[in-house]
Amino acid sequence: MIAGGQPVHEVEYDLKGVATALGYPLAQVGATPTGLTLGLEPGAAASFESVDGPLRLDQSAVVADVRRGLVRRTLSVDEAFARLGNLRSLPHHYPRWVQDISWPAIAIGIAMLLQPGWPNILAAAIGGVVVMLLVKLAGRVRLAATLLPTIAAFVVGTGVFAAAQAGWLDGPLRTLLAPLAVLLPGALVVTGMSELAAGAMVAGSARLTFGTVQLLLFSLGVLSATTVLGVAPELLANVRVNQLGTWGPPVGLAVICVGVCLNEGASMRLLPAIALVVAAAFGAQLAGQAVSGAVLGGFLGAIAGSLGASLVAYLRPQLPRLVVFLPAFWVLVPGSLGLLSVTSVGIDPQQGVRTVVDVGAVICALALGLLFGSAMAQAAAGQLARVRTPR
Repeated sequence: MIAGGQPVHEVEYDLKGVATALGYPLAQVGATPTGLTLGLEPGAAASFESVDGPLRLDQSAVVADVRRGLVRRTLSVDEAFARLGNLRSLPHHYPRWVQDISWPAIAIGIAMLLQPGWPNILAAAIGGVVVMLLVKLAGRVRLAATLLPTIAAFVVGTGVFAAAQAGWLDGPLRTLLAPLAVLLPGALVVTGMSELAAGAMVAGSARLTFGTVQLLLFSLGVLSATTVLGVAPELLANVRVNQLGTWGPPVGLAVICVGVCLNEGASMRLLPAIALVVAAAFGAQLAGQAVSGAVLGGFLGAIAGSLGASLVAYLRPQLPRLVVFLPAFWVLVPGSLGLLSVTSVGIDPQQGVRTVVDVGAVICALALGLLFGSAMAQAAAGQLARVRTPR
């Protein structure tokens, strides 16, 4: 669950539920972003297990299924260990070439939301391919993995800004964000904020610190690209073009959902539920932005996404909440941060402080929206359970 990106306070809550179902109601659980400490009884010996690396959505779905089986006592402990032991070796649902196509597909979908112009979409697709190649390089070269945000931002930024200088496209900042969105630590930072709000101070502080460093590396790459090319100030403006009309956003959302499923190995049977939650979150975000700007948009979008995913998981338990919600989260974060042009941090010193404050406000709004949505979902689930329970 930790490797799947779940906040640590939710991990601890879920594991205590599993421990209670297995006959250990006094089990003590301590989760961090990098590992888990578990003791079955107060004062008893505890064990620690580190996190090996992130999980794909299909692997997270297996974890959720195992947890549900243990809580409902439809799965034995031995069967659970067997399924979890083979988790890392599970083959990807789709062949390698399909996974490769998913990178530019996600970039195209995000571009259709942030900068819906044909030249911009083409540039985003090319940038998605570049990012894919750099991610593969980072998997083989340790130094490249450490500097991946800076290298990717510099390479993609150089290409996009050069195209803008040649007059091939407008609004390079928004165009730049589309292929790099998968590398931005927005989800990590928002998760850290939600952990802090829930009282998980160690995990929340660690995620925020790591996410801030990643953002600085990203900004360094963009700044280096603008310096090397001598980009004029007018090209750094937050300009949005729209050559697609009203059909661009819904098609973009669909492309993102399909791309995420292909990239993360999620079964296509999850696609309708994922698309429903993504559409609800994005619609609420747009409504909030129209009324009062990006902060309210992020807050309402996070509530809609978290509440929608929880209700879907309650009504159809075979659809894991985290797997259904994460794609909506990835749409919300680039959309909110793109509106505020997070890439202007470090580029325009005069606007840098204001941009940091604005981005911080959006991140807080997203984190609070997650908490509100989860609380509303728990209340709704309780009401539904009472209605379904015969008297």
